[in-house]
Amino acid sequence: MNPIAHLAMLGWIPAVLLLFSLLPPRRAVIAAFIIAWLFLPVARYDIPVLPDYTKMSATCAGVLIAAFIFDNQRLMSFRASAVDTPMLLWLIAPFISSMSNDLGLWDATAALFQQTVTWGMPYFIGRIYLSDMAGLRDLARGIFIGGLVYIPLCLYESRMSPQLHRMIYGFMAHYDFSQTYRLGGWRPMVFMSHGIMVGVWMMAATLNGFWMYRMKALEDLKGKLHLKLLIPVMLFTAVWIRSFGALLLLLLGLGLLFLTIRIRTRLVMAAFLMIPPVFMFSAVIDQPLGQTAVDIIESVNADRAASLKFRVDNEHILVAKAMQRPAFGWGGWGRARVYNEFGEDISVTDSLWVITLGNYGLFGLATMSLVFFLPAYLFLKQYRAMHWHKPHLCHAASLTVMLSLYSVDNLINAMENPIFIFTAGALTGAMLQPQQLEAPEAAGQTEAASPFRGYEPRFI
Repeated sequence: MNPIAHLAMLGWIPAVLLLFSLLPPRRAVIAAFIIAWLFLPVARYDIPVLPDYTKMSATCAGVLIAAFIFDNQRLMSFRASAVDTPMLLWLIAPFISSMSNDLGLWDATAALFQQTVTWGMPYFIGRIYLSDMAGLRDLARGIFIGGLVYIPLCLYESRMSPQLHRMIYGFMAHYDFSQTYRLGGWRPMVFMSHGIMVGVWMMAATLNGFWMYRMKALEDLKGKLHLKLLIPVMLFTAVWIRSFGALLLLLLGLGLLFLTIRIRTRLVMAAFLMIPPVFMFSAVIDQPLGQTAVDIIESVNADRAASLKFRVDNEHILVAKAMQRPAFGWGGWGRARVYNEFGEDISVTDSLWVITLGNYGLFGLATMSLVFFLPAYLFLKQYRAMHWHKPHLCHAASLTVMLSLYSVDNLINAMENPIFIFTAGALTGAMLQPQQLEAPEAAGQTEAASPFRGYEPRFI
């Protein structure tokens, strides 16, 4: 790690304070999260007693300090709601797990602090700053613009191999360089820890950007950005970065959005939301659906099918180990992993859900799943499909689908991304607001024509 990396990490909290002094608080928060996630090094500083100092803990700390200095009234006005219960329970899951495994109060408290920084702080900041439709609009646009900024960097590394992190910060972000070569070319990592993470980010940016453009929610940006050119380039980049899973999620997400407003029913999206719980339940009762997915993908890409089968086989033995302590799991320190008779670790943990089940048991798995499931459920409950195409609501629809896709990705990967946790907090808070079926500036005016006018099935 070179001096530039140390300077970037240690100087980020003052940089966040500067953002708050230059921008409106809401946009400063979005900019701080997205800039940090996209450009700060994948570095970690071990601090005694306190949680590790990473680019996201630096961002959260910077935002909370800035909010206290510049916007403390907003902090003081926050009131927790019943919808925050899943996050609160998820935060205490590591504490309960440590105590139930007799790992001691110190270990339990340290795990609670780490969980709060990793999950609680991004969620809380999203709740207090983006809990309305205007906040969701700014967030969706911020994600889209962040994807646009990443396009040249992704294309560069696709041609020259993932080198930007080493060139600027002096070290590689991932230990296994062989994982960056896929499908006859390089898979970009840019300033993230893995190519899969970049793929999921570009999936989210492309999904939001394409949907907002199609629903005419970016009209005010046409004079500033050449959207007719940039949207196709973003779609091309999403394909070219060679992340098969992320590309599949993107196609699924766009298909869900278009199908929902075409047939005007929320049932399609409701069915999609059930994929993670059904998948996880089937694995827990030893009737895994993973092999079915392997068989389907094998007809498209044999290499990806082989990779998925490896994960499915590992999950089988990890779930069996987890079910030895089903309620609250094994706690930390690798105790949930599988070891042979010589004490050698013979398991590979690729998916977030299996890691959660092993460490924190069914209690942790249920609460973590609800953190992502609940905001999507609340959106489906509050807004019927007939309204999803409206320019002032399409942001919420695309963010809801994005969050649901991330839940599906967690079935096969463990790419913790605070932007999605941030989004979960924002969506949860926004769904506590009264229904907003008309744009404030268009209330009382004739509704704009739907891009799918002519289909008049029963509304569900």
